[in-house]
Amino acid sequence: MNNTDTLLHINNVTKLFGYGLLGLRKFRALNNVSLTMPIEPEILVIVGETGSGKSTLLKIILRMLVPDYGTVLYKGKNIFKMKSSEVRWYRQEVQAVFQDPFETFNPLRPVVDYLNDTLKYLLKVRNASERKTLIDQTLRFVGLSLEKVDGKRSNEFSGGELQRISIARALLSRPKLLLADEPVSMLDASLRVDILNILKDVKENLKTSIIYVTHDILTAYYVGDRIAVLYRGDLVELGPITKVYNEPLHPYTQLLLSSVLEPSLDIRKKVKPLKRSTIELKEFLLQGCKFAMRCPYATKKCYETPPPEIKINGRAVRCWLYVT
Repeated sequence: MNNTDTLLHINNVTKLFGYGLLGLRKFRALNNVSLTMPIEPEILVIVGETGSGKSTLLKIILRMLVPDYGTVLYKGKNIFKMKSSEVRWYRQEVQAVFQDPFETFNPLRPVVDYLNDTLKYLLKVRNASERKTLIDQTLRFVGLSLEKVDGKRSNEFSGGELQRISIARALLSRPKLLLADEPVSMLDASLRVDILNILKDVKENLKTSIIYVTHDILTAYYVGDRIAVLYRGDLVELGPITKVYNEPLHPYTQLLLSSVLEPSLDIRKKVKPLKRSTIELKEFLLQGCKFAMRCPYATKKCYETPPPEIKINGRAVRCWLYVT
């Protein structure tokens, strides 16, 4: 397989969805999104509200959706032009953990069956004893064991335990990229840090990169190295998470942070009041900045012309405020 110094390269990816009568009219659920992940392990957080396009992007990386424009390269290979043998390799290299662990497992089947199936059919591990050893080792990595799990069905576990098993199943193939779609949003607050710590261990100890998708910017800060902020399909800000957290550039990023941080912090004093907008589709159809209808700084230019990407101290932002 092709190896480069880049693990994942998303280049100008656009995804159109239909709306209106018969769905013949189209809007851009993703709009020319570009992201690159280095070969060195990192946790890239993709943050945004419902309707931002983050789950759509994840589905494209998983080959569940095909982009209308743009390319996705994994280790230099176009993931939508792979041969069947390359698709198998890609599925071993790229695994996913989803929001609701109870939807991952059929309650009529023991959860160990799913781990066995991954080894048997994806990795072609035919020896039952070897499968048993690999399953136990991987379960222990997430704080469980085969002894605790064997023979039990999903309804016999808590949400936190079942999410650990989901992570273990994904790790059996020793992937180089793990996609985590809101993996803690359905868990009690007391359990979230445990799962986030497992993800950090996956990066540090297994040298696996992670794309962590969330609407919660606080968990993003806890777990991430870099952050990409999406709004209505547009990538509006990208950079090291500590820099973005401490000094957000885009008005939407400022809004996200001001809504969760302590009132005494400077960011809440800087952010202007938000304009009200409940018309999601209208924002998607704007020719200019999708945030213009809610932005307190918006001018006529913001509504009419898409802002260019501006590079500022190792970060990228799309906003006319920074165009001189």
